[in-house]
Amino acid sequence: KRLGSPLPPSLLASCAAENVTVVYGIEGGTISVNCTYNPRQQRWREKSWCKQIDETKCQHVVSARRFWLPFLKNRNGSTSISDNVREGVLTVTMKRLKKQDAGLYQCKTDYLGETNTLRKVQVEVLTAVLETQMPEEPSAVQSISSIPPEADFTVFYIIAGFLVTKFMVAVLIFVIGISRKNRETEEKNPNEHQVLPFAGDLAHDGISPSWESTA
Repeated sequence: KRLGSPLPPSLLASCAAENVTVVYGIEGGTISVNCTYNPRQQRWREKSWCKQIDETKCQHVVSARRFWLPFLKNRNGSTSISDNVREGVLTVTMKRLKKQDAGLYQCKTDYLGETNTLRKVQVEVLTAVLETQMPEEPSAVQSISSIPPEADFTVFYIIAGFLVTKFMVAVLIFVIGISRKNRETEEKNPNEHQVLPFAGDLAHDGISPSWESTA
């Protein structure tokens, strides 16, 4: 993105000469302004944020809390203000900026009809202009190439772990199958030996074994 044109040099020079702070914000964005003061002298004075209408009139926008929890934000629309009486800092926040929010503002204090300007701020709201978009195909290539290398390593480790797990399961199944087969073989062999009597047993019973051979 690129931003619209900022203030012209002549206006910038005028702001510098009048001790005006220029703050830039993007349309729809947020800006914050800090206005400092002497906490011993102005701690409990009324503090406010106003927009300069002409040379003599400053239109009130929002005032800070005075006696009850002044550090809490007081809000008027999209503009809020909070007062840190211990540090002597008045903070103004403008959200969801619009073009009509641009202008000259003041942080000021009021006490018994006496007004004291803490700070003058020139707020400029810039419009974000989109650059010419790239073709869809190159942007797709760019999004693919922008994948961090850590993601590739993570995928590799996941696949490798899955393959190793499958291999271990296959080996375990094979070992269990071999063990069962050996066990069944061992159970069959004793039964076969019991069916066939030995020659000594036959002779003891009066039966002589004979082996015939035919030529």
